[in-house]
Amino acid sequence: MRIEPFTMERDVLKVGDVVEITEGKLPRAYYYTAEPAAAMSRNFSADKRIRSKTGTVKEITLSGSTYTVMIEFDE
Repeated sequence: MRIEPFTMERDVLKVGDVVEITEGKLPRAYYYTAEPAAAMSRNFSADKRIRSKTGTVKEITLSGSTYTVMIEFDE
């Protein structure tokens, strides 16, 4: 199992939700979006890419005006 933090600005995901993620590519990194544009990941190097296309929301915490969403992947 692999758990990664995503940033969410609106309260749209709930613990237990299964989310699909899409991969975006930057010149030297990859990033992920929990669809439908609910949350964004940090940037990952090529050797740290997320291979799964779905994940499960395990925890949500509020930090100021944004939420940190912990998503678990089967990796």
